[in-house]
Amino acid sequence: MKNTAGGEFRQPGFWETIREAFLGVRRMLDCIQVEVTSHCPGRCSYCPHTTRRDQWLARDMDMGTFERLWPLMRKASRVHLQGWGEPLLHSGFFDMAALARKAGCAVSTTTCGLCMNGDIARKLADSGIDIVAFSLAGTDATSNAARHGVDFDRVYEAIGLLQAVRRSVMAVHLEIHFAYLMLASDIEAVRGLPSLAHRLGVHAAVVSTLDYIAEPGFEAEAFMPHEAGKLARAAAVLGEAEAEAKRLGVDFHWSLPRPDASGTRCRENVARSLYVAADGSVAPCVYLNVPIDCLYPDRRVFGNVNETEPLEIWESAAFRSFRDGLPSGDADPACRMCPKRFMI
Repeated sequence: MKNTAGGEFRQPGFWETIREAFLGVRRMLDCIQVEVTSHCPGRCSYCPHTTRRDQWLARDMDMGTFERLWPLMRKASRVHLQGWGEPLLHSGFFDMAALARKAGCAVSTTTCGLCMNGDIARKLADSGIDIVAFSLAGTDATSNAARHGVDFDRVYEAIGLLQAVRRSVMAVHLEIHFAYLMLASDIEAVRGLPSLAHRLGVHAAVVSTLDYIAEPGFEAEAFMPHEAGKLARAAAVLGEAEAEAKRLGVDFHWSLPRPDASGTRCRENVARSLYVAADGSVAPCVYLNVPIDCLYPDRRVFGNVNETEPLEIWESAAFRSFRDGLPSGDADPACRMCPKRFMI
């Protein structure tokens, strides 16, 4: 396989593979998150794609831009193909997945499920992708209502279809996950997550909370370290759901902000990961590079792979200073109020 400049994409060699697989030699990066597209068919109430729709920059990453990530992918354990949009809308999605696999990376994605059909399900099963996560904000049509335009029954059917195809071709490498957003207004809905996962054969459920406040007023749906009562109620429900998931054989992962946390860590793992938007711009995480056409004081972009070699961006003094600030207790102002800093 050649890149757009005519050069070869050289796969990991035999000894490199041995060192990684059997000697535990760790690559420099744990994950590169890549925004395949910022187009999305959903109109989720809490998402800037909805609240800032007049300023939204809907764009697809071209293959040439993705190919420029090759030096980074060769140093990353995983490539996660999803950003602010629906990745399965992109016609080149499976070519991107194949190139990331060629670089020796595990590949995963998160989808709303609306694009799922028999052909896409078979391609996912055949692609070598090891995790397909389906996003939810509830466990039935009523509790999932905040995801306008993403009908719960349609997502349910999409998961069932992928599961049926996965089993028919014995794609044992592929796991189906839930990426569940727990909103503070409906904590109780998460109780239904273990049984829903068990019913659909979903391997794992990962529960997150609202970290990006798209519009004033949505703060009430988030969980902050000082909200002791709200956090205690959520932790009690999540603990019971975790116990039920264990009983049913479903992996269940959750985390909440803690008032006693040091604030010197980040659940986004910014010391060993990065985010590349559809236009090639590089940021520490998805929350610091929202595709809106306006002044955005919390945007933190350290370069663009179409203009600068990606490893140079990662190793630049500015990006290094950003990463070093968090563990030293001098987090960038854009990160100081982020609840992910207070999750243990």
